[in-house]
Amino acid sequence: MEFIIDNISELDKVSKEIIKLTKKNNIVVFNGKMGAGKTTLIKNIAKKMGVIDNITSPTFSIINEYLTLKNETIFHFDFYRIEDIEEALDFGVEDYFLSKKICLIEWPQIIEPLLPDSIVKVNIDILNNKNRKIKIL
Repeated sequence: MEFIIDNISELDKVSKEIIKLTKKNNIVVFNGKMGAGKTTLIKNIAKKMGVIDNITSPTFSIINEYLTLKNETIFHFDFYRIEDIEEALDFGVEDYFLSKKICLIEWPQIIEPLLPDSIVKVNIDILNNKNRKIKIL
């Protein structure tokens, strides 16, 4: 599935499709260059899922935990600052994945060997200052 987005309000339709896929796959990875809009899309998804907490990038904390209106937990990871896979293992990343709770992951490359086979992949390409191509695989 592919979307060309030229306005932030168009993220709603992308978010709805990703949310549908989380019914079968609790792990969603987001790939894209710095500034592509990974965090912006995740914020939109989290809002659509009823998150009541402040949604921010976990660049420095590595993981943020959000609570929804239905008292469900969603995890938001940012592995940009992770040095190696051992660092992720040290804080128990596999336990989060096995929890069956929704895990939204930015910069997943370093932990790819730890990911299960069944995940949702979202690729965001910058077309220009305004437009993004978002592919859901």
